[in-house]
Amino acid sequence: MISRDRRKFKPCNFCADKMDSVDYKDTIRLKRYLTERGKIIPRRITGNCAFHQRMLAQAVKKSRENALIQYIFEG
Repeated sequence: MISRDRRKFKPCNFCADKMDSVDYKDTIRLKRYLTERGKIIPRRITGNCAFHQRMLAQAVKKSRENALIQYIFEG
């Protein structure tokens, strides 16, 4: 059984790419962090740092508001 402190470390993709901000117009990158139902994937699964996860959430919401990404994905 793996204890909580021995989990594999997932590096933040935005920190690895040295990105200062998350662009709401980059829909291809944003869709990687959404489920097939259109929900934002939590940071414990994606491995994002808290700073970039907050920026990602704001970018997804702004992108939805500007109709670049759908609120709900139809099957």
